[in-house]
Amino acid sequence: MNDSGLEDLIRRLTVHGDAEKGATIASIRTSSDPILLIAAALFDAGSGDSLERAARNATSTRDRQLVAIATALLERDHDRVDALVRDHLVDFPANPIVAWIVANGTPGSRTHEGERS
Repeated sequence: MNDSGLEDLIRRLTVHGDAEKGATIASIRTSSDPILLIAAALFDAGSGDSLERAARNATSTRDRQLVAIATALLERDHDRVDALVRDHLVDFPANPIVAWIVANGTPGSRTHEGERS
């Protein structure tokens, strides 16, 4: 998926209502694209297997790093997220998922909005 498509997906997942968000997540959970599976895991508490599938399908360094960042984020290990994001941005400075993570922290579907541990 290209960056503009990923930005559009993130916008749909954050802006639209629960019904549309649910339909979008249901459609991307069937993908084998690690980026889409990471997005499903970040935006849906019921997508536990999505991150595992993303890890199995991640073949590039970028995708493996994104799986590690998402895993740390969902585990609320903010120090590890910060370190992994800094490393990731050295090689991939314009990644929409990482930009969303930096701007928003832990997704509201996993924790309370604004919560930090």
